[in-house]
Amino acid sequence: GRTIPSHAYADPPFRTGQPFASNNAGVEMILAWSAPGVFGGDCLEQRIHIERGSSVRLASQSALQAHPDPAGGCATLQTAIDVEDDAELRCEWDPLIPFPAAPFSQKIAINLAAGAALYWSDAFMAGREGRGERWAFGSLGHELAVWRGGSLVYLERFCLEPAVQMPESRWVASDCCYFGTVLAVGPSSGADNLQNDLSSFEGVRGAVD
Repeated sequence: GRTIPSHAYADPPFRTGQPFASNNAGVEMILAWSAPGVFGGDCLEQRIHIERGSSVRLASQSALQAHPDPAGGCATLQTAIDVEDDAELRCEWDPLIPFPAAPFSQKIAINLAAGAALYWSDAFMAGREGRGERWAFGSLGHELAVWRGGSLVYLERFCLEPAVQMPESRWVASDCCYFGTVLAVGPSSGADNLQNDLSSFEGVRGAVD
C-alpha cells in the first residue's frame, strides 16, 4: 500500500538522497550530481525504473552547470526511464545552465506502460544572463522522447550552436533567455486550465497543446 525504493546505486558525481514519504503513500527523492557541474568529456548515465502501482516524485538538488573542456570534449548525459502500469512518476528538474564555450548534449528516453502516468518539467537557460553570457555556450544538444504503450507520443529534439546560427530570430528564441517544457501524460493530466493560468502571469509567454 505504499511506495519504497527497492534498489538505489550511484557512482560519483551522482548521489541518491534520502527518500521521503508523500501524502499519497508515494515517495519523494532528490537526485544530486556534482555541485561544480559537469565538464567537457564527462559521460553520465541515469537509469530509473518505477514498478507497478508506485507513485514517485523526483527532483534535482540544484541547477546543472555545464563547463567547457580545453580539449574541446563534449559533456553528455543519457537518461533512461521505465514506468510500469498503474504507476505515476513526477520529475521536476532545475534548469540547465551552459557556460561560455561549453558543449553539452543530453538524451532522455521515457517508456511508459499503457496505464502509467507522467508529469515532467525541465528547463534550460541561454547562459548566465546577469553576467551578459546569453548564447555564449558552444553547443546544446537535447532530445526528449516519450513512449506510451509502445507508441511514440512526444518527441522534442534540437541542437543549438550560437556561433553557427544565433537563435534570436522571431520564431526561434526571439529576445527570451529562459525556456522550459512541461509534459503531462495520463488519464488525469490536469492540463485543461493551464492556458488560462499561464495567461495570468505578466511577461510570461506560453502555450498549451
